[in-house]
Amino acid sequence: MVLLAGDLFHDNKPSRKSLYQVMRTLRQNVLGMKPCPLEFLSDAATVFDGAFPHVNYEDPDINVSIPVFSIHGNHDDPSGDGNFCSLDLLQASGLLNYYGRVPEADNIEAKPILLQKGLTKLALFGLSNVRDERMFRTFRDHKVKWFRPGTQMGDWFNLLSVHQNHHAHTATSYLPENVLPDWLDVVIWGHEHECLIDPTQNPETGFHVMQPGSSVATSLIPGEAVQKHVAIMSVTGKDFKVDKIPLKTVRPFVTRELVLSIDKRFKGLDKKKDNRQEVTRRLMEVVEEMIEEANADWEAIQTDDEALEERPLPLIRLKVEYTATDGGLFECENPQRFSNRFVGKVANTNDVVYFYRKKTSQQALEALAEGDDSIKVESLVQEFLSAQSLRVLPQGPFGDAVTQFVAKDDKHAMELFVSEHLSGQVRQMLGLESDDEDLNSAMEIYRTRIEQEQASEPRTTQNERKRILKPKPTTWDSDFDGNWENEPDAWSYEDGTQVPEDEEEAPTKPKRAPRAKAAPKKAPVRRGKKPVESEEEEDVVMESDEPAPPPKTRRAPAKAKTAAPKAAAKTVKAPPKTTRATRTRQTKLDFSQSQANAVEISDDEISDDDAFEPAPTTRSRRR
Repeated sequence: MVLLAGDLFHDNKPSRKSLYQVMRTLRQNVLGMKPCPLEFLSDAATVFDGAFPHVNYEDPDINVSIPVFSIHGNHDDPSGDGNFCSLDLLQASGLLNYYGRVPEADNIEAKPILLQKGLTKLALFGLSNVRDERMFRTFRDHKVKWFRPGTQMGDWFNLLSVHQNHHAHTATSYLPENVLPDWLDVVIWGHEHECLIDPTQNPETGFHVMQPGSSVATSLIPGEAVQKHVAIMSVTGKDFKVDKIPLKTVRPFVTRELVLSIDKRFKGLDKKKDNRQEVTRRLMEVVEEMIEEANADWEAIQTDDEALEERPLPLIRLKVEYTATDGGLFECENPQRFSNRFVGKVANTNDVVYFYRKKTSQQALEALAEGDDSIKVESLVQEFLSAQSLRVLPQGPFGDAVTQFVAKDDKHAMELFVSEHLSGQVRQMLGLESDDEDLNSAMEIYRTRIEQEQASEPRTTQNERKRILKPKPTTWDSDFDGNWENEPDAWSYEDGTQVPEDEEEAPTKPKRAPRAKAAPKKAPVRRGKKPVESEEEEDVVMESDEPAPPPKTRRAPAKAKTAAPKAAAKTVKAPPKTTRATRTRQTKLDFSQSQANAVEISDDEISDDDAFEPAPTTRSRRR
């Protein structure tokens, strides 16, 4: 039997020519009059899940001498309507047995194909390709269920074919070997192109891993330059033996990498002027050596004299790092023009050479990796300020602001720092007596004073800054202007020093504001709409939303807090401020549903002590 670990085709929609070539090859080598000695013991309907619920060599209409079993890879995976792939076509034609399907990537059930020949029993498991991150997550969550034969479990030789990343390209984009069950005997690992076909035992799980690699070179990388092999595995009971067979028809491939600054053939050439021709000539000599090496390697594995006459053109790849020493320069030719010099000698006539320079940032990264991993924010700020000084902003508070922003997650620390000290510098410059005074010296005086004040304060006082939310203005609309807490100007900071009186009263005013505005809401005499709006606004502020008018007892304290009875004149002057605020609030409530309810004001609510006249009856215009 023949076992494939995926990627029979390079594309999930292969061309007609490639599909024809594969079907012709399978028909010439698979079909025959020789009976297949393998006894099929599984339920074919559960392991194949195809149109024909039986293995192809048991089909009464065709005679298969060498059965082929294959899983799909990442190149020939199923897609489109019906979720079919090219292997389904080959299975429907009776040339191949497609197994190891994964209908649900998050819930995998691995059911084996049970084969027996004489006393040797083989349990063939298959896991077709799934995206590596999903496969990793499925194994991590223990969502893979393995089915094993119920009788004589220890007599079966367990073999698994899988098609996933073998090496950890990222933390989760591969399949670790240690997540596979330890009762497996051999794992055939597909997907990786490098040929590592010799069985390697995993010391943790105990099974052996074979990586056949690709049959041809699909990319110009060093892993593809290894000699390609296939293997014949002979299984007897619980023992197996592997015989490697080199592939003789594969196009030879040789790759090298040169560093011109340290190579003896190019040493000192960077100090010469106009060295392009000399560099090109010496590189051509290197490529010629690689061509001879590739041809010699291909001839060494050939046993037929006729095959020597049909020698294919080799693949050559030369990577050149042309970074010169200080004061030197390597002048290199255009890579495509250089590659075209070998037309008729190589197969890849456009990319024989690849020029690149060593990145300078790599040296900085290496130096950073060697340094201390626990870098503090203060150290970074000090390094920055030592390299370049600040002319406008003070350096000491700048470091504290950065620390508050990074360590304390204070997103307004930098904004407050910049606005505070820019305003201080502006006041400093506006205080200059004449235009002839130097602005730079004035800014230097301000910076020095701020830094001295910070240095004289205790460290705890500097770091413990209390943040206080300012009262939200009455003209602030959260629907249009956003949350008041997200505004930089909404917060003030206290450093433990004495706060002015107007800032001390600020936190207490918002508590009185909703009730203090109740009395002036009936104030506007000039416009009849204002009392109506004030009544609506009061309904919004109140906790209960009952239809009955509010009692006078709720209004009396409001009048006592906002205007004294003996100062009637002051009460008359208060409405303009309230009118502006109410006018702004009116535009917000102009189309609200509550206008139709709070239209009238009862006479009981108007007292003679308010020094206000009742509003004229102009409500019909509002409607």
